[in-house]
Amino acid sequence: MCSILAFCGPDGNCELIREALYETASRGPDMSRIINTGNGWLGFNRLSIMGLSDEAMQPFAYGNHRTIPVSSGCGGREAASAPAGSELLLVCNGEIYGFRPLKEALKAKAYTFISESDCEILPALYREYGVDMFGMLDAEFAMVLYDAPEDTYIAARDPIGIRPLYYGQRDDGTYVFASEPKSLMALVDHIMPFPPGHYFKDGRFIRYHDPAAVSSFHSDDIDTVCAHIHDLLIKGVQKRLDSDTPLAFLLSGGLDSSLVCGIAAKLLERPIETWAIGMDVDAIDLKYARQVADYIHSDHHEVIISKEDVLGALNDVIKALGTYDITTIRASVGMYLVCKAIHEKSDARVILTGEISDEIFGYKYTDFAPNAEEFQKEAEKRIRQIHMYDVLRADRCISVNSLEARVPFGDLDFVAYCMAIDPEMKMNRYGKGKYLLRRAFEKDALIPESILWREKAAFSDAVGHSLKDDLAEFAEISYSDAAYEEGILKYDHARPFTKESLLYREIFEKYYPGQSGMVSDFWMPNRNWEGCDVSDPSARVLSNYGDSGK
Repeated sequence: MCSILAFCGPDGNCELIREALYETASRGPDMSRIINTGNGWLGFNRLSIMGLSDEAMQPFAYGNHRTIPVSSGCGGREAASAPAGSELLLVCNGEIYGFRPLKEALKAKAYTFISESDCEILPALYREYGVDMFGMLDAEFAMVLYDAPEDTYIAARDPIGIRPLYYGQRDDGTYVFASEPKSLMALVDHIMPFPPGHYFKDGRFIRYHDPAAVSSFHSDDIDTVCAHIHDLLIKGVQKRLDSDTPLAFLLSGGLDSSLVCGIAAKLLERPIETWAIGMDVDAIDLKYARQVADYIHSDHHEVIISKEDVLGALNDVIKALGTYDITTIRASVGMYLVCKAIHEKSDARVILTGEISDEIFGYKYTDFAPNAEEFQKEAEKRIRQIHMYDVLRADRCISVNSLEARVPFGDLDFVAYCMAIDPEMKMNRYGKGKYLLRRAFEKDALIPESILWREKAAFSDAVGHSLKDDLAEFAEISYSDAAYEEGILKYDHARPFTKESLLYREIFEKYYPGQSGMVSDFWMPNRNWEGCDVSDPSARVLSNYGDSGK
């Protein structure tokens, strides 16, 4: 994972920009560089993943159909000047899947390159296709490009928002973009997430792709649907195995992460490295993760944590996340701690995870959807907002530990097909959630059958029921009833509604005062549905949770 920063105007202070870039040094610990564009600044912290040579260091400068080397005297305190002949300058945190055919096509048009970096092709693509390039990319990315001849900045983010990007505007109208809000706190007054699937140019945000939008549903029968789910997910995993550095896999023992691990183990035809985490009491998923690991013959690691570990990590987790959302924070504690262990005990740099399956195929609470139309609306809403919740969790917990997240269920082809499956077919009419996904992989035997058909448990619960209980207990003793009632009145937007949510909000405000608008609201089940009018986001409080927590 890398981080970027773009100050899109001439009046920035280099030292202040350097300090802002340093706030996300953990995302890119290998090397830092700031470049003066002539009308602003571009900064980059590098985590080397694809193309490990110094020539792959960003910002990239481009002119006359070629990449122009940038002087190296810009490793932190001084900014390099844009090289002579630069027409385009670019910073990008991203993975461009299938970049090699694109690169060969550009070479055939006389473009030349100096590294094996996948992102190096982006300035050439822009020169060739302009802003139409964004709709061409099969990628997870956040980027800012300076077009010197037009003296304009263009920023863009991938359609799901897997790679983070935030922005703010200074009093003089200057826009500033950065990978994380912590880099913007000293530069702008109001921070907002860059909308996924949009590009920015000339002060306007323009949507180029909405992965949740469906013009018509497939007419495929269930066998054809399952065959497509199967093939597209395998392709989504396969392209994310391309790395010049070692891979590891988060394995909870649930359906989604187990499928990613099972597919990868078969494709790579060698033992993969898997990691699981659980509480020292009542861990639900450790035994299931171990079953999967034994079945696929992975090099498996377990991280055991205590109540003290959970409470000790809370401030660091919320600072890394930049959110006050209850379920995001609960689930992030375990993910943060397992990624910390991976960073400290492994040479892995790329982590594959199982996020985004729930948003497509349904949660426990979507069993209560009153009809197919409502089910589909909920899926569309969740896909459009996931960059503020589960995707944010995966990015921050992984990147703050100097690792890169890859999310196969977020593959654009996979999402496009699955969102266009008739929602009547995706609803739980089978007595088992995510039935289509389970059925799609039934014949392969990539993971144990008992895991394939196992009920889902919420990740924070699966790490151990006590994790959620320990956090709630800590919040309870932190506030008297009177202090709670007084405390929640300080907040108009996303007002806390439990002592636990107040605790998280006050920690959030310590690091990001007045920036609650970065998240639209609390992630909660659809309270308009019968059976979902609950006061806690955990699926544990739903009447259909059943065997999920066992």
